[in-house]
Amino acid sequence: MQRLEEEFVMEFTIDISIPEIYFEEMLKFIQREFLFRNPILFKNIKIFEKEGKKCLSFIIIKPGTDQYVNVELEAKIPINVKVSSIYKELIEEIYEELRENLIINIEWFQEKIRRAAIYFAWIEGKEVIPEASLSMKKKAYTNIFTRDMITFYILSIIISIIVFSLFSFYAPIIILIFQFSILFFSDRIALRIGEWIIDSKNKYIHFIEYYLSIEELREFREKYDIEIIRKIKREIYEKTLAIGKKIDCEIAQETLSKYGIKCVPERMKAKVINVYELVEKASKKINVKMPKIVILNTMIPNAAATGISPNRSTILITTGLLIRLEEEEILSVIGHELGHLKGRDPLILFCLSSIEYLLRLYVFLPFYILFPFFYLMIALGIVYFIAKFFEARADLISAIKLGEAKKLAEALRKIGFYRLQYERIPFYRFQEWISWDPHPPLYFRIKRLEKLSKEKREIKYPLIESIKDVINGFLSTF
Repeated sequence: MQRLEEEFVMEFTIDISIPEIYFEEMLKFIQREFLFRNPILFKNIKIFEKEGKKCLSFIIIKPGTDQYVNVELEAKIPINVKVSSIYKELIEEIYEELRENLIINIEWFQEKIRRAAIYFAWIEGKEVIPEASLSMKKKAYTNIFTRDMITFYILSIIISIIVFSLFSFYAPIIILIFQFSILFFSDRIALRIGEWIIDSKNKYIHFIEYYLSIEELREFREKYDIEIIRKIKREIYEKTLAIGKKIDCEIAQETLSKYGIKCVPERMKAKVINVYELVEKASKKINVKMPKIVILNTMIPNAAATGISPNRSTILITTGLLIRLEEEEILSVIGHELGHLKGRDPLILFCLSSIEYLLRLYVFLPFYILFPFFYLMIALGIVYFIAKFFEARADLISAIKLGEAKKLAEALRKIGFYRLQYERIPFYRFQEWISWDPHPPLYFRIKRLEKLSKEKREIKYPLIESIKDVINGFLSTF
């Protein structure tokens, strides 16, 4: 009898947060936007049903050979992906890229669905506030404290020009005092950005998501203004949280129907998160004082921690981050932000920017006057490259102290899937390394965290390790 060759199997799962009603559409999206676009590589593509679950299967052909692997996606929560072949080396060769491609495409589809969703968020005992676009004031605050700090530099340069024209000799001292004042009060300024403050008495944030079609969303926006949305939210609140009941889909559906919004139960999801507990857990493990917590009610997924020291700090979290990530992923992101506080990164970055400012003024001023743009490209490029050391260290602190390196990698993937697509291009990777952004490229951070989760090695000096990793990551682009 002829001996059959052994089949090798590898499996992985992908988190998904959209309702099951969209699973078949998601498989068709992967089929259309990913598999059909490369007919030489992917063959035998089909969608079918197995044991009541929608599945997608296809074959990946190794170019120039007769070797292939079988891939099967089972649409459930989480999505299960099975990769099998008699060619073990081929599975190992294509595994990581396949996983990355599927995650990006699934996140892309989820983002497409989310764009047509309406969502409501509540905190017990707090004012009912509808999600809305950021005001100009809050955009300015958010850019300074939660983005790339480019706004902070531009603001500093404008203020420098004004102060020099008014005070001349004393201008540098005044400017540094002004910048330090922003840092000193940054925890209080961050509290003013958000809508809700989380404390030990008001720990939970409640969500209802309802997914519409593009046409339904357009009609919803035309028909319902902010005040009507506020009334809907308040009515749901009064029927539930105000009288000690949990918010559930049934009550939400009744209320929405009352206002003429036809509800399909399968399109609705409810979620409750104990934000205070997550921050408290991360604070204890990272060994920093519990920061003040503020929630910004916007769909932009983001978090930031600021303060002159770990003993005087605030962490800002958006509802967009909370609704998009799983609890372990939220915890890992909080751990990253608290890692900045533990390392006193806000103060270090202030000192770094102050040194650059003084050098610009007293050493490189002639060059700066002659070539202002060229100087800023070089000087700020160096400042932001050094800042990448501290971002990489914050990743390590979160991964080491919380033991969730893989979860932080997954969170970064979900938040930055769009950016990851561009980072596959070598030139774009190089551009990310030299950009005015304190964060290293996402592909580098994710790869590093996943490697750490597999190695389980001890790291005694996170900053030294991060400096080496960032420099090696940058050099690898050449």
